[in-house]
Amino acid sequence: MKTNCLKTLVLFIILSVSLNTVRGQTPARIEQIFPAGTITHSNIAYAGDTLQKHLLDIYLPANAKANTPLIVWVHGGAWMLNDKYADMSYMKNTIKGFLDNGYALASIDYRYSTTAPFPAQIQDCNQALDFLYKNAAKFKLDKNRIALIGFSAGGHLASLLALSNNNNVGAFHPSGSKGQFKIKCVLDFYGPSDFIAIFNNPDTSINNARNPVAILLGATPIDRPDLAKRASPVTYIDKDDPPFFIVQGEKDESVPNTQSKLLSSWLTLTGVKNELIVVPNAPHYGEMFDADWIRQRLFKFLESNLK
Repeated sequence: MKTNCLKTLVLFIILSVSLNTVRGQTPARIEQIFPAGTITHSNIAYAGDTLQKHLLDIYLPANAKANTPLIVWVHGGAWMLNDKYADMSYMKNTIKGFLDNGYALASIDYRYSTTAPFPAQIQDCNQALDFLYKNAAKFKLDKNRIALIGFSAGGHLASLLALSNNNNVGAFHPSGSKGQFKIKCVLDFYGPSDFIAIFNNPDTSINNARNPVAILLGATPIDRPDLAKRASPVTYIDKDDPPFFIVQGEKDESVPNTQSKLLSSWLTLTGVKNELIVVPNAPHYGEMFDADWIRQRLFKFLESNLK
């Protein structure tokens, strides 16, 4: 009896270790994107709980030393899809460039709008940033040189986080008060910036309660303009905001490119440095956003604002 129990216990431990090992690994398809020798810390719990959506990964250059500047990756997926590996497959050269140029990358997960309505997503992003700031020395990161990069819904969250950072919006932080971290700059790829403006559109597919924005907010912006304004990055723009590098496709079928133009205009009027690229004939996402000419301008922007 004791022998059987012992065997069962040993088997359970072996299985548990095996499962944890698999859970802690980065998928091979993602590992292949990064330069050889990249130091990876996978599936780090940033919120002190066991939620699968409260995990982040850190990727460091092979020769990383203390105080490595950090770029935080916020994935897209309509606030209800994908994970912290999303968008990487079509941005391979940009990712490789980050590491080759001495930047660390952290990719974060956040709760879906289908299980936790706004502001849960921005709370998670802020909590992840707070964790990275407080644990920067442990992972050889520079807590004073942090940038954000986001795609689509992730672009919205990255922009919202950066622009609201100096407004101390208590509801955007799990603790009710903002952390100490500051954002040096933002790389915003086709993120919505003004939910009220985006709904001033005759397209009935946009103006209905099953639209991703309505699911995020719990109501359409037409019915709850107060919520739409609260969740819109442009609401929080002021002269003390960080520089923005904004990229969107000319023929984006999901987010009107006027959203990026509007964001750029508001930043410019307020005196915030920004650069806007509208990619000719480009759709909502894809490898065209990893083009050499865009990367050249992106890394020049980072050289000026993060190095």
